[in-house]
Amino acid sequence: MNKIETALAPAAIGPYSQAYVSNHFLFTSGQIPLSPVTGEVVGSDITEQAAQVMKNLGALLDAAGTSFANVVKVTCFLSDMADFAAFNSVYETYFTSHPARSCVAVKQLPKSVLCEVELIAEV
Repeated sequence: MNKIETALAPAAIGPYSQAYVSNHFLFTSGQIPLSPVTGEVVGSDITEQAAQVMKNLGALLDAAGTSFANVVKVTCFLSDMADFAAFNSVYETYFTSHPARSCVAVKQLPKSVLCEVELIAEV
């Protein structure tokens, strides 16, 4: 296993790692819309927050030497399923290869953000 760490994505806010590569696959921790510089939440609506989440995931993909084109599975968590369409409008601009995906609504996310996304990608 190879731990992936980059200053271009937010540091973990708990006892976990940003990501790991194992057997040619990248496994990311859930990314929320935090600025990697300040650690503060970026954006006040689902579109802005989803865009920051995708930037954070992109930084982890880059650090592992892969890209959104090689993502095979995505898990999305929304604080409100009413944001589904707006979230998808951002999501579809990054995940153009249409990987497998689950998307669920949850009661609450860390720092009361509107979305969190984790992924698995081939490296």
